[in-house]
Amino acid sequence: QVQLTESGGGLVTAGGSLRLSCVASGSDFTFGMGWFRQVPWNEREFVAAISWSSSTTYYGDSVKGRFSISRDNAKNTVFLQMNSLKPEDTAVYYCAARAERTVTTMDSTYSYWGQGTQVTVSS
Repeated sequence: QVQLTESGGGLVTAGGSLRLSCVASGSDFTFGMGWFRQVPWNEREFVAAISWSSSTTYYGDSVKGRFSISRDNAKNTVFLQMNSLKPEDTAVYYCAARAERTVTTMDSTYSYWGQGTQVTVSS
């Protein structure tokens, strides 16, 4: 079974930066990967996604120009660099993997999910 483990969350002031990491279990890292976020009582929101080859990336409108997704397939790891953080970025961030190499912006198309890491941005 595929297991995803996020790390790097924490408390940061507005305008600061954080870098999230997600490590996938196993020796095969051929999945398209995405990041989503969710706050209590709100619907899960798409943040960013990257294909296996890194040839395709997508970003949610609210994070374009501030967040950057990347991956290191040799280390089974995907990253989310978050800059110019705003209080509205506060959420639990989840990494997710598809069962194929391509990516979408729809959470229903992702097969595997991490446990989440909390990001809190203070004003």
